[in-house]
Amino acid sequence: MSNKGNYIVSLSQFTAWLGTIAEELGVEVYPGFAGAGVVYSEDGGSVLGIRTNEVGLDRQNRMKDTFEAGMEFRAKVTLLAEGAHGSISKELINRFDLRRAANADPQTYGIGVKEVWRVDEGKYRPGEVVHNMGWPLDWKTYGGGWVYHMGDGMVSLGLVIGLDYVNPYLSPYRELQVRFLFLLCSTLNTVWLYLQRMKHHPYFADLLSGNSTRLAYGARTLNEGGLQSVPKLHFPGGALIGCSAGFVNIAKIKGTHNAMKSGMVAAEAAYDAVADSAVAEDKAADMSGYEKALKDSWVWSDLNEVRNLRPSFNTRLGVWGGIVYSGIDSLLLKGRTPWTFRNSPQNDAQHTQPASRFKPIEYPPPQPPLSTDLLTSVALTGTNHSEDQPVHLRLREGKDVRKRHVEINVRDYAGLLGRACPAAVYEYVDGEGKVVEEEGWDGKKLVINSQVCFFPP
Repeated sequence: MSNKGNYIVSLSQFTAWLGTIAEELGVEVYPGFAGAGVVYSEDGGSVLGIRTNEVGLDRQNRMKDTFEAGMEFRAKVTLLAEGAHGSISKELINRFDLRRAANADPQTYGIGVKEVWRVDEGKYRPGEVVHNMGWPLDWKTYGGGWVYHMGDGMVSLGLVIGLDYVNPYLSPYRELQVRFLFLLCSTLNTVWLYLQRMKHHPYFADLLSGNSTRLAYGARTLNEGGLQSVPKLHFPGGALIGCSAGFVNIAKIKGTHNAMKSGMVAAEAAYDAVADSAVAEDKAADMSGYEKALKDSWVWSDLNEVRNLRPSFNTRLGVWGGIVYSGIDSLLLKGRTPWTFRNSPQNDAQHTQPASRFKPIEYPPPQPPLSTDLLTSVALTGTNHSEDQPVHLRLREGKDVRKRHVEINVRDYAGLLGRACPAAVYEYVDGEGKVVEEEGWDGKKLVINSQVCFFPP
């Protein structure tokens, strides 16, 4: 868990810098174009490349003056680095049955919510790292957070909550706005934090006091399954790298180091595969060498050492049992145990229980500037969607599908998505008339505010 010798950097700035280095070496980079689909061989048995999305369409998918058709990129090797639960990675994992091929557990996820502040000069301690976990999450809910003192007087602070939480009234954003319990500070390491609620803890209230200004807000999903949930890493014509494979060390809340190393290992394996004179021009390359090389690298050792920490929080002892076990395993045993705990066979959503079993959580109102309402935070994300662009968030077709969705989410889970989303994209609002009768339930209808979504389409 030690962070001694590590660097605290802005990942967005770091990747932009790396992009310029790659372009200088001849790599073609296409910012703004998403991978929209897979190019398969005629028999569907291998991957030949990727198709990008079309741009310049209006809300009805009609071509505008700015229309550009999607491009098809063909290659002997296609490496997928989409992040957690990417759509193309998900498609290929299912198509080639990669999870079952590796006897891997279902992947589990967390949602991370973060803010960047420029703090008062007297509160800034460059290089300091704080991790912690605890209040106000209950003893059955897994989560934690961080404080990183970056450069130029800026501080990154955030909260991660496991998406296997049982109480549908929980709101990750509101937890961020008001929380905290175990505060284990040092310049080297510790355990984890919590955000909006967390910021009203005396430690955070002091850190963010004086001449401090909030600069940015954001959120993302994280893989939490660890080594047990890593699928088979290669398929005919390509491989999974980074978070597409699930290489996050969740105990450290870090995955960038493993993602970069997996990309380096995959690049070397791809070179060997493409250079193989036995590979015909129209055939997909065999990337099985990548999987072997990665398992021989320090990525596998890094994940193996912490493999039992996250699952140890899933016992009847909850957070307390996980803390005790994780302390012994990580500090004393260093993962050198003859056993491996398995992740739950249920997916995260199946852990959430009906709202009737819980009381609504009474979150205190925001207290600016320390904590604010959600849309004020969303304004700090830099999200910019065209008003008439196609909606990228859709339910399956059919009024009955939408009606059933509203009924289950409102009746059984008290409108869970309205609280779970860190950008207020989903709302269950009062309505009347034909639309509610056909697509709603009990006077409620679903509204999808795709224009405020800051997750990439």
